[in-house]
Amino acid sequence: MSDLQPNSLMLEIKELIIEALGLEDISVDDIGDDQTLFGEGLGLDSVDALELGLAIQKRYGIKIDADAKDTRNHFTNVASLAAFVTAKQAA
Repeated sequence: MSDLQPNSLMLEIKELIIEALGLEDISVDDIGDDQTLFGEGLGLDSVDALELGLAIQKRYGIKIDADAKDTRNHFTNVASLAAFVTAKQAA
């Protein structure tokens, strides 16, 4: 379990998004902490969500319930994903 500061965790999640989804033309600086990841924001889709969910589960050793109502909210942006990972690791 990593004891990362919120900012370094967000940076790590941005790197994970780029790596897991093969976004070669995007750098971590192109992804805002509060930027919407799906639709109008970064433009990710539901397939990307699955890929990202799997990558996060593998990297952080946490379980993501795809059917839970709040799961979609956790994937809103990098900041919410970091908060979700932190909460899951603390649980």
